[in-house]
Amino acid sequence: MKIQKSFEDQTRGIVYVVPTPIGNLEDITYRALKILKSVALIAAEDTRNTKKLLNHFEISTGLISYHEHNKMAREEQLLNRVEKGESIALVSDAGMPAISDPGYELVQAAISRDLHVVVLPGANAALCALVGSGLPSNEFLFYGFLPRKKKDKELELDRLKRLQSTVLFYESPYRLKETLKVMQEQLGNRQLVIARELTKRFEEYIRGSVDELLEWVEVTELKGEFCLVVEGSAAAAEEDTSLWWSHLAVIEHVTYYIQEKGLTSKEAIKQVATDRKMPKRDVYQNYHIE
Repeated sequence: MKIQKSFEDQTRGIVYVVPTPIGNLEDITYRALKILKSVALIAAEDTRNTKKLLNHFEISTGLISYHEHNKMAREEQLLNRVEKGESIALVSDAGMPAISDPGYELVQAAISRDLHVVVLPGANAALCALVGSGLPSNEFLFYGFLPRKKKDKELELDRLKRLQSTVLFYESPYRLKETLKVMQEQLGNRQLVIARELTKRFEEYIRGSVDELLEWVEVTELKGEFCLVVEGSAAAAEEDTSLWWSHLAVIEHVTYYIQEKGLTSKEAIKQVATDRKMPKRDVYQNYHIE
């Protein structure tokens, strides 16, 4: 077990994870600006993009690239500096690093070396889209980008289609139409919200059914990256309410029929096998052996 007291030892270097604006530069926090000014080095997904942000806020901290293709090589270089007492900041092009962007491996490596990781709150497209969608936000799954190949996309949506929680996806304009078609096939005509150009002047929320949004993409010029907020499975929710025994272990399920319904153990095992769509021998083994 490890306990991190982030600011107890002021002499230690820290890996700061710093979210950056997803569109509107005014969404950066005072604390983020302070950290970007004070660290020894900023590791950026694309130094050209981050340089524009730093120039806008008159920040002169040095930059080093940290992206999908060089992250393993950079890891040692960056963490060695932190071990010597320097602090660094990790940023992506927009939003929270490590969320559909590089960063997870650096955080993991820092923790394994007993270095402190401090994550700042800030801009995130998926959460903005979720709250603005009007779909349930009490339980949700962030998926990120679906696979590019249609077959892989179908397999993933088939895996997710029984979830009752709202599901969040990112998608590019080049694959949006195909993704919606696969969703129509795999998920049916659910409610879905597309959020685009979030925080920018032309921000849009397109709310409707999958069928309606498929019609919308046919007549719309698709630009920018999209957040898709998809309604959870109502069918699964209705089915689950009928599975009164779903919280019971197999042994408890059998015992219920014996004690509450007066069935013999043989009858109870048969009924449990029917309820759970299990072979009777498996229920028998659970009850008599395990």
